Amino acid sequence: MSNAIEIRDVQKTFGATRVIRDLNLKVAQGERHALIGPNGAGKSTTFNLISGYMVPTSGAILLRDKVISGLPPYQINRRGLSRSFQVTNVFTNMTVWENLRCAVLWATGHRYAFWKNIDRLPEVRERTVQILEDIHLTSRRDVPAGLLTYAEQRALEIGITVAGGADVILLDEPTAGMSNSETERAVSLIRRLTEGRTLLIVEHDMSVVFGLADQISVLVYGHIIASGTPDQIRNDPKVKEAYLGEEAA
Repeated sequence: MSNAIEIRDVQKTFGATRVIRDLNLKVAQGERHALIGPNGAGKSTTFNLISGYMVPTSGAILLRDKVISGLPPYQINRRGLSRSFQVTNVFTNMTVWENLRCAVLWATGHRYAFWKNIDRLPEVRERTVQILEDIHLTSRRDVPAGLLTYAEQRALEIGITVAGGADVILLDEPTAGMSNSETERAVSLIRRLTEGRTLLIVEHDMSVVFGLADQISVLVYGHIIASGTPDQIRNDPKVKEAYLGEEAA
């Protein structure tokens, strides 16, 4: 099976501080892969490196066997990778419909042109309607995104992330701050929307990780200490000692 993402011997330093060290990671095409680790392990930095918001000090990052490290985020996105952020990142003054339509417009190849009426683009309208239904926000389509509940905003952000048509999705703590029932709905949404895509997810909720991921990698002090199936990670003594503790029992 080919790799959607491959990180080769990546280092990232900030001054004298080495945040990422000798990082090697492979995420297979079509796999749901979770990246876990204690606070400060370097998970968000890893996401920033993959998505182009940071440049590695050394090493290489590949997307489908082509080097992307050093490219700006928009070029990486155009190559089929999209990500969400820890902090909800939507246009709060725009409606749910408008937020999704912006992402769909780009994915369908439309650019800004003042003479075009975007309401007359059937492929954009149909795709936006479909995503609204997928994220269960059809009834909220005309509500400004800033007035949605927190869980609804996270669902909208996931919808925007996949609306661009990317087949490699990075989700950074998508269920953080949610209740148990909201988390269950979010996991169901993620599973459905990433079907047939590659998913790399950072998540602290171990029930989400073990219930969603095909493979799990454990990052500690900027270095992967273990990778494997949920059962392998659950029973790995190094992982229990470094991170999972009683949660692995």
